[in-house]
Amino acid sequence: MSNYLIREIKENDLDELMLLIGEHTAYEKADFISEGKKGRLKTELFETGSQLHCWVIEVDEVVNGFCSFTFDYSTWDAAYFIYMDCLYIRSSFRGLGIGSVILEKLRQLAIEKECVNVQWHTPDFNAPAIKFYNKNGATSKDKVRFTLQA
Repeated sequence: MSNYLIREIKENDLDELMLLIGEHTAYEKADFISEGKKGRLKTELFETGSQLHCWVIEVDEVVNGFCSFTFDYSTWDAAYFIYMDCLYIRSSFRGLGIGSVILEKLRQLAIEKECVNVQWHTPDFNAPAIKFYNKNGATSKDKVRFTLQA
């Protein structure tokens, strides 16, 4: 097993993060237009009091994945929860237990911050991810996700 480290993103990781986001969107059969996004991510991750957080996964000192998340509020639960926006690990490093470690790290953070749970979405065609999440004890609810363009 390669040595890996899950750590907070640093500003000099932004170029690699942009590549990973492009790979992630392609994997999920979505379009990715990078124009202006690096600057906006830099602002949200490093220059504001935003709720956006990001961990990167270093394997042998090379960034090969990331997990981004926010703290949100659920009116149904009357409590905060962690929303995992993205979890992406390059294919050559999947199946090594890194994703399970990240989910546990998020669960522990939720406990520490008194959040009711951790939530996320994955496309219904992403069978490997669904199997992985189920194996890690997650439950799912069938919903249809909508987007209203601004």
